[in-house]
Amino acid sequence: MSSPTITPAYADVVDLETYPIHELDSERGQSLVARCREQLTTEGVCHLPGFITPEAVAEMVRLANELSHKAWKSDQPHPVYFESPARDVPPEDPRARTVRSAKHGIAYDYIPADAPLRRLYESDDLTRFIGAVLGKPVLYRSADPLDALQITTFQPGDELGWHFDRSEFSVTVMYQPAERGGKFLYAPGMRSDDDPNYEGVQRVLDGDHSGVKELPGQPGTLAFFHGHNALHWVTPVEGSRPRINTVLTYGEGPDMRLNDLTSQLFYGRTSS
Repeated sequence: MSSPTITPAYADVVDLETYPIHELDSERGQSLVARCREQLTTEGVCHLPGFITPEAVAEMVRLANELSHKAWKSDQPHPVYFESPARDVPPEDPRARTVRSAKHGIAYDYIPADAPLRRLYESDDLTRFIGAVLGKPVLYRSADPLDALQITTFQPGDELGWHFDRSEFSVTVMYQPAERGGKFLYAPGMRSDDDPNYEGVQRVLDGDHSGVKELPGQPGTLAFFHGHNALHWVTPVEGSRPRINTVLTYGEGPDMRLNDLTSQLFYGRTSS
């Protein structure tokens, strides 16, 4: 007699028929992981349209609007590398230049426990799926009470300047594209651990987008992205409709948290 099938607590959040993350050991589950790995390898990004159900997307947009008064607005210049600008290089060198990032971030501790994406994020199934795609034997959800899962809103005029992520990878869910602008552009493999490729980075900052791609941003899309070596930019938002997405944070250690400086920058407070 077979054991009864257990319905995941997030069954209303994910299109499990198309994306069986709750059955990774099955043939369908293994096929999904293989497809995602191939896309991540060949394109530098894996995007899964319709991963999140329309009902869950609508609820997350509603929550973003309801919690908008709790969002921390950050707007500051920063170098592409999130380090202090270099002073011993020419001003056109990317290490000496700054870009602008402006956004509104709703911290994890403001997001209700029953919110669709919080229920999904806190499931071991999603963590296991992301780890399998990334080839990580062990993966942990962030221990940061502010940054583990956030809702990010880009209002008109907001953008995320060209940059490399400090972390190896990022995971995002798109809820609502902007009326105009707010495009996610990226240059995959712009640098490597052995070659910083400053000349290539400088060309992109100077407007040469010949090797730049655009990540599709339909509502409900889950995306994995190797942001550490891919230069990327969210273009300025235009029009009356804001761009809304979520960033899900993971690490290979169990105690990953933002430092106080970064926490203050992104959320206007610290968790310590």
